[in-house]
Amino acid sequence: MIKLIKSTFYNEKETKEKLADFILKTDILSMGEECKKFEQAFAKKQQRKYSLFVNSGSSANLVLIQALLNLGRIEKGDKIGISALTWATNIMPIIQLGLIPVVLDCEINTLNISSDILERNIDEIKGLFLTNALGFCGDIEDIKQICLDRNILFLEDNCESLGSRINGKLLGNFGFASTFSFFVGHHISTIEGGMICTDDEELYNMLIIVRAHGWDRNLSSENQQKIRDKNKIDSFFAKYTFYDLAYNCRPTEINGFLGNLQIQYWDKIVAKRFENFKRFQRQIEKNDDFIPLNVNHMELVSNFAMPVICKNQQLFKIYKERFIRNNIEIRPIIAGDITKQPFYKKYVADNQIYRNINAEFIHKNGFYFANNSELTEKEINLLCNLLKK
Repeated sequence: MIKLIKSTFYNEKETKEKLADFILKTDILSMGEECKKFEQAFAKKQQRKYSLFVNSGSSANLVLIQALLNLGRIEKGDKIGISALTWATNIMPIIQLGLIPVVLDCEINTLNISSDILERNIDEIKGLFLTNALGFCGDIEDIKQICLDRNILFLEDNCESLGSRINGKLLGNFGFASTFSFFVGHHISTIEGGMICTDDEELYNMLIIVRAHGWDRNLSSENQQKIRDKNKIDSFFAKYTFYDLAYNCRPTEINGFLGNLQIQYWDKIVAKRFENFKRFQRQIEKNDDFIPLNVNHMELVSNFAMPVICKNQQLFKIYKERFIRNNIEIRPIIAGDITKQPFYKKYVADNQIYRNINAEFIHKNGFYFANNSELTEKEINLLCNLLKK
């Protein structure tokens, strides 16, 4: 069987051996120097000033939205544009924290919001939390410019697109801040883990506070003193003083150690996923049963999983059964139209139910299969053969 998740880590045997040795030799495994080291390495590799490590990609979204609320960059009741084709915990913090989701449809041939779709909804929103789906993007440079021109806070959920580039710039570097996931099966695995990136120092310091209880103990000594002086807190009471709304979303040294091992393979992992994607894409383009993706504007596609979008329901059933019959694990393309999900219907007012024609079409007529850095030549050939007419 070709599974979506083939192993826990890249170079798994050596990674597990090193992890076992690390655990045996390390006295304290709660968040510490390994996590800090991973944050610094990730910021450098992603080419952003600040990175904050948390316990999951979902927590990264939650912590980011809470931090922005704490700073007043957004306010409860603000309307926030959200990708229709996305993951549940991209939109859940918007609902949970008192913001109003405005769900924007995607383009079928990119799986992503376009500037045209954004323009049609531009008067409604104060912020945009864009999902870069499965390693792809739309015309994100135009989207960024629109957001700058209209003073819209632009954020990226880049959990599925680590390493993808457009015109020399990594996805995750277009928004004011961006989030990443290191869950098993993602590009880099720390078992569970996520990252928030930004170039804004004020946001970074608030993220530190929100990640752990609302206290100041992980701030720099200079920033600790500033917040204590402002609130008239002495060093004794500062240990249990909580300055703003927060959670406990800390990672562990185990996650940090794994991150420091796995980030060394970033380039190899991304390159292999891109090579696999190009082979799958060429095969899909030869078969007129499918709608091919438009990636001509992208310099590098660090594909998370390979989407197959059939032209109608009958073809979808044929290819879906073909893949299942050949022991290939397949899944729906993310969550389809997120407004059709039970949680959305339960918590969002009826007048916020949108008709997302393209996301709905993709959900009904598409699936995805594994693209990871450990696929063998035999497995890639089998997958390409299954894509033939």
